[in-house]
Amino acid sequence: MAAADEDAHDKPRTDQIITIVVPESARIVPADEVAISLDAIPVDPVIAKPVEEISTTTITIPSVEAVSGAETPADLTLDRLVSPRGRHKPAPPEGGWRRLVYELTFHGVNPGDSPTARARKQLEERISRRLDGSTRYVAVLSRKGGVGKTTVSTLLGMALASIREDRIVAVDANPDRGTLAERIVKTTDATSRNLVDERETIHAFSDFQRRVSRDETRLDVLASDHNPNLQKEFDAEDYDVVAELARRFYSIMLTDCGTGMVHSVMHATLDRADQLVIVSGGSIDEARLTSETISWLEANGYEELARNAVVALNTATHGTNLVRIEEIEDHFSSRVRDIVRIPYDPMLATGATIRFDSLRPLTQESIRELAASVVDGLPDRSDEE
Repeated sequence: MAAADEDAHDKPRTDQIITIVVPESARIVPADEVAISLDAIPVDPVIAKPVEEISTTTITIPSVEAVSGAETPADLTLDRLVSPRGRHKPAPPEGGWRRLVYELTFHGVNPGDSPTARARKQLEERISRRLDGSTRYVAVLSRKGGVGKTTVSTLLGMALASIREDRIVAVDANPDRGTLAERIVKTTDATSRNLVDERETIHAFSDFQRRVSRDETRLDVLASDHNPNLQKEFDAEDYDVVAELARRFYSIMLTDCGTGMVHSVMHATLDRADQLVIVSGGSIDEARLTSETISWLEANGYEELARNAVVALNTATHGTNLVRIEEIEDHFSSRVRDIVRIPYDPMLATGATIRFDSLRPLTQESIRELAASVVDGLPDRSDEE
């Protein structure tokens, strides 16, 4: 029995179960994989369903940039990339103690411009407004001689030409021999008659420029006829020829008109005009005549021009010191867009050649105000082909 037990013990048992425990996978899922993984969403099998019963589910997957924190092109801003040294700094102040402080602090402290300098720069910014499209036509007129119409035309042209970067031309359209060209240093004896007669030879700006005088402010002036032996006066057809030629080379054309409102040149001028400058003296009769001029414009189809007009009130004329200028200005303010007062200046009183830089500061400022107001009233033609 014992032997039998030993034999049984030595034999392997075939019914014994051996269990081996294998540890579960310890794989670590990367963070980027976790970020784009989908939550468990029950899926309804659609294989056995008719097409019309199939429904869809929209799943929004966040972008890699949003999930991982990656930046977009919009993050590359100027404030972030440009160093302080490369950023725009205010311009240094003009003169006086403000400029001294700026220099003594090695440009560390900038007090800025004085109120006077800021006001002047604001005017210059208005005057230099960009004018896209075709030429703008500005007519300077008055029904009374001796109120400074030609002087205002010259000064207005100088203010525009000295500040703007484009070309400005002033045309003397007075059929009774105007004196516009005598207010600047003449560089040619050519006149509007020469330009009209030789129009077929005008192909480039240099061809036009040889027939005008250029002031030191870059204002070009086309003189009127001054030959008493000429048999044909300057008329509407001639004006249209000059205006069309100027349209090819200039951004603004100023017209120094005659005093006759019913002359053919005046009608041609008004038909093209984008802006009117009506010059008035400060006396009672001059103010009344100017008001009558506005009424004439309104009664003859130029209502919009009259409403948009600027009155240049020349206070240097005789009798101005005896009237209440503020009352005249109040009257015109109800009829036109703007009024600019032109003060007395000894250089202008002589009737001699004008040098803009030699005018009194107050005169220069008033003319710049006039120029800024004129540009403000010019139409926007940026969409013009």
